[in-house]
Amino acid sequence: MHSAGPEARLSLGNRTANGIINERDQNIECEELWGAREPKRRDLLGRFSFQGKSAAIFRSTGDSGLRASHLPKRKFCALRCAVLTVIIVAAGMATSACAQNVSFKIPPVKIPLTIKDQAITITASALISMVSKDRDINIFHLQLNADLSELQQHITELLSSQLDKDDHCGDRIAIQDATLIPAAPVSLATVHLHYERWGCVKAFGKQQAKRLVAGNAMIPLKLTPGIDENKTQLRLAPEVGTIEADGSLGELLRSGAVGEMIKDKIRTAILSAMQKGTNLSATLPPAVQGYATIENSAFKDAGSGRLMVVLEGQIRITKEQVQELSQRVKERMAKH
Repeated sequence: MHSAGPEARLSLGNRTANGIINERDQNIECEELWGAREPKRRDLLGRFSFQGKSAAIFRSTGDSGLRASHLPKRKFCALRCAVLTVIIVAAGMATSACAQNVSFKIPPVKIPLTIKDQAITITASALISMVSKDRDINIFHLQLNADLSELQQHITELLSSQLDKDDHCGDRIAIQDATLIPAAPVSLATVHLHYERWGCVKAFGKQQAKRLVAGNAMIPLKLTPGIDENKTQLRLAPEVGTIEADGSLGELLRSGAVGEMIKDKIRTAILSAMQKGTNLSATLPPAVQGYATIENSAFKDAGSGRLMVVLEGQIRITKEQVQELSQRVKERMAKH
């Protein structure tokens, strides 16, 4: 009797059939699906062989002493069809899983900013991962990370450039110190400033200035990230904490228009810098710039107190645009 080896044995009543299935469809790492890396299975059907033995193995049937006849063709065909169906389903599942593992890593881009004649950069990168695809549209998940550590280091200069003023007959503001730290999912800004209010009157034909209020203050703000109505830009919602200030200045900052003005200027200055660093057009390749939307945003600690903002969203593009995206990513990778 022949040795079965790695055989598949099917029992049919008091008859048996043997089939040898050689499965050489190993999982391998391949490189190209529109230029992106992905796990992929070799063509299962092309490498699958099923060797059915048309002649039945003769066995004793016990009391009758009769030998088994050939396995009926229809039963053999049914067996073969069942095995092929399983293989086809498995191949389809593998192809679907492979498609969803397609991803593009956008290399870091240094986005320049100028603060008081000093150049700083915000470094942004992105990861684009396929979620699903059909005949017309491919849907990708987008994650954009922007490193704001250099902005943190120059936050005093940034706010000073936007808030410092010296009106002869009005507000005089001088930013003394400022910090910006992560407190995921928000960030916290703390601003120390000196404030004076001056009024002017005419006496004997001359204008005379008189200081009305003066003092130092500490203003804490919680900055909560959000998304604009077009789902393409970062927004910040400021919330003022407990203000510490000298004398009557505290009441002026807490309840007057001066406090609101300072809060809005701090928010605007920080937001303007962050929006430049998270501009989708500055980081994403042209093939997907007009097809990306942002759905969530959050601040994170990137380690050692470094502030990072993370935007998450979606990209919906055609197969042709995926191919163009792949080409643009390859070009950028070649430059790094």
